[in-house]
Amino acid sequence: MIENYNELFGRLVGEKDVPSEIKSAQNIKKMVPIKVTKNEIYCKRCGHKTSKNESQLPNDNFYCPNCINLGRMTLKEPLCFIEEPNLFSHQGKILTWDGKLTKEQEKCSNQIIEVINNNQTHLLWAVTGAGKTEMLFKGIAQAIKDNKRVCIASPRVDVCVELFPRIQDAFKNISVVLLHGKSSQSYFYSQLTICTTHQLLRFYHAFDVIIIDEVDSFPFVNDESLHFAVDNAVKDKSAKLYLTATPTAEMIKKIKRKQISASYLPIRFHRHLLPEATIKYVNDWRKLMKKHKLPSLLLNKIKQKIKKRQRFLLFIPKIDDLPVISEILATQYDSSLWHTVYSSDELRMEKVNDMRTEKVLFLITTTILERGVTFPGIDVIVLGADDEVFTMSSLVQIAGRVGRKKDRPTGEVLFIVDDKTKPVNNAMKQIKYMNRLAKKLNE
Repeated sequence: MIENYNELFGRLVGEKDVPSEIKSAQNIKKMVPIKVTKNEIYCKRCGHKTSKNESQLPNDNFYCPNCINLGRMTLKEPLCFIEEPNLFSHQGKILTWDGKLTKEQEKCSNQIIEVINNNQTHLLWAVTGAGKTEMLFKGIAQAIKDNKRVCIASPRVDVCVELFPRIQDAFKNISVVLLHGKSSQSYFYSQLTICTTHQLLRFYHAFDVIIIDEVDSFPFVNDESLHFAVDNAVKDKSAKLYLTATPTAEMIKKIKRKQISASYLPIRFHRHLLPEATIKYVNDWRKLMKKHKLPSLLLNKIKQKIKKRQRFLLFIPKIDDLPVISEILATQYDSSLWHTVYSSDELRMEKVNDMRTEKVLFLITTTILERGVTFPGIDVIVLGADDEVFTMSSLVQIAGRVGRKKDRPTGEVLFIVDDKTKPVNNAMKQIKYMNRLAKKLNE
């Protein structure tokens, strides 16, 4: 149920959730949410097509099963919205961040301002730890000054949670709302929105500027509904900015065809190179796990890090591996030293925060923490880096967790494999390629 009239600005809300005293307002518009054709239905909220057989309800009614997690939407219940009026006011300084950009960051920042001013579509391709967030600040500030509504979205909850306090701190006098499926914060109308890409399905022609962070990550990269959500959430004249350290082949094609413009930054803000991975071979480590054992190489590494109090992330291929590895380690070490964490873990947010606040020494995790989180001074180990779950981009992103801070710009990246696969090879090649470009900037 919405509480305030302005909660309908650029926002799709089912008619039953709109209070009766607001429904009669002259500027409320209603949208029939489902289009019915001969054999299928088309959802105007998520863009998904479903066969009539899968979506039919009694009394010639239909619903969309694809976006039902946002609340069931049917043919016979209109979606209500009010066109975005950009009714914002703010006092004091817009950008309260007082940091300084490097000359390379400044160049990218100026391109971002131009993209926002001219309603263009643009990719910022910058290595992990390049300072992408800081490069956004001046562009966002310009948009706010021009009374534009801005959204920063990411496929990953962890990215949004980490980004939110940084944006709040950089724009202390601007209203900022954080939206994701596990958020305790209620929606309110604000000039700056930070949300998961799934939350964009609730918006309609709301934003003048949309920034998609980690654009190549799951689930956004392969989900047509989320791409539809981006297009639906922005106004006809709007700026779209995509951010990543590992663009997809499709995005690179668009750059070459000049369908989108791009900025490149191959060096980290502290000017140190990306840590390069070391590969160690272990024969059939899964066979050892079935015997409730782990490779001696891995055990020795963990022993060394625990002894030195060196914080790290241990990435593993499958959720089912988590309890087994944890149980094996618990026979030798105090289990309070670590947490296991995965995407649907109900305590995921608390566990990540425990790592962030140094309440635990390490996390054993799936690829859910491959990107978008920063734990200062950590190392990473990837057990089974040759498993098909680890793509080239995920391995580059995992390696990028290391050496992100100026006071420890290096660290260990260890890939433990049975075999050196194409993704492992390509990840190492990409890191070395970016480092060659970075060296040229340092000359």
